[in-house]
Amino acid sequence: PDEYMPNRASWANRTRHRNRIQRIPRCHYSRSTRQLARCIIDGLGSLTPNREGFASVSHSPHIVVIGGGFAGIECVKALRGANARITLIDRQNHHLFQPLLYQVATAALSATSIAAPIREVFAKRKDVSVLMDEVRSIHPEMRAVNLASGRRIEADYIVLAAGLRSVYFGNDEWETHAPSLKSISDAIEIRRKFVSAFEAAELLDDDADRSRQLTFVVIGAGPTGVEMAGAFAELSRKTLRDEYRRFDTSDARVILIEGQDRVLPTYSPGSSEQAKRDLEELGVEVMLNTLVEDMDDMAVTLSDGNRVATSTIVWAAGVAGESIGSTLNSERTKGGKIVVSDDLSVPDHPNIFVAGDIAHVIDPKSNAPVPGVAPAAIQMGRFVGRAIKRELNATRNNRPSPDRSAFVYRDKGSLATIGRNRAVAELAGRRFSGYPAFLLWAIVHIYFLIGYRNRIMTMLQWFWQYVHYDRSARIIPTKSYEFRDKE
Repeated sequence: PDEYMPNRASWANRTRHRNRIQRIPRCHYSRSTRQLARCIIDGLGSLTPNREGFASVSHSPHIVVIGGGFAGIECVKALRGANARITLIDRQNHHLFQPLLYQVATAALSATSIAAPIREVFAKRKDVSVLMDEVRSIHPEMRAVNLASGRRIEADYIVLAAGLRSVYFGNDEWETHAPSLKSISDAIEIRRKFVSAFEAAELLDDDADRSRQLTFVVIGAGPTGVEMAGAFAELSRKTLRDEYRRFDTSDARVILIEGQDRVLPTYSPGSSEQAKRDLEELGVEVMLNTLVEDMDDMAVTLSDGNRVATSTIVWAAGVAGESIGSTLNSERTKGGKIVVSDDLSVPDHPNIFVAGDIAHVIDPKSNAPVPGVAPAAIQMGRFVGRAIKRELNATRNNRPSPDRSAFVYRDKGSLATIGRNRAVAELAGRRFSGYPAFLLWAIVHIYFLIGYRNRIMTMLQWFWQYVHYDRSARIIPTKSYEFRDKE
């Protein structure tokens, strides 16, 4: 279709609306000499390659954004008023606020509170088309992408904001036993396993079997692992304590395993130590300098030779760039991130940008890689969108494109919550913890949620939970035949 083929010439006439282009198949539709002249000029202009080397429709270059995460969404928002056609492609139909995904897994929030349909976000943007599809490959020289559905889309600019995926360090078979936390389906599966373990324990008579059901292992003590372990501990010791009759839910074991010498390794040593104390006060067993050697449905084998019997394992240990990045034939880090120039473009391909967690860029202020956190992804997305918009405006007005500036990351600080009134915060060189950090964490996360409905619903659910320790999203969807006598 013409809407996906920017290199085809077409007659166009710009209407009085800035972002609306009305196609005119025949010039005799014009009612005045001035309109006719404008139609002819626009038609000839669409056949002339511009200075940047693309021959798209004169007033509607095509921009393809891959990924509907923080970077992709913010890039499209920044392109408002660019007089371009934008195609946003994501394998899911929703934008997910991933920092709160663990709260879906631990029954604190429902999935609809932290997700929003991408089409709804851009419903009023007539310049934006949304495709629920998966990009299989990118052709840098042709500036085209191939989709799983068989479509091939050409573009004047490509923005890759595909994010990261979980990796199991060469042990992909572990994924069956230890789900990671990257999608809503992952969170619901973890929640199902956690709640089902308590239900199974209520039916058991053997103490060893019950102990295995009530042992929960979280692998990786980064922010996700720490928050997950703390939420599991609070659930078992507070929320569920009066709901089961045959055992004490506070006997449940929550084990956090970390291969390095402290939790939250990217935080300061003081924050790491405070987080460890908070976890242990909640009853979490923290195992540092410990690696996982093997696992199955029954247990986890550790590097010290110990074998921990468990029914629920959560993987929060490793991530790498999405495999789509390899099709760019560009330099990548060991973790699969794409090494980009200081303007976030791919070297030798100035019209292809990489933004978000999948981009490897050095911050000139700290001389260190920009961290893979939500604020960084948001800043990258806005930076790329504004850079493309400036170049399009210059080209449309027959002016030389402005020199591209270097991306500079503005560190907004780091926040991690461990439980009720327990959190650590590092802002502007200052470190604090406890209730002030917990309150700040809540405010910041509500602010970054998309949509007023999600913000209001999240605030109400959190308020109710804070007062009553109630986590009502503990429904386990089942089918009736699962309980029928198979005989």
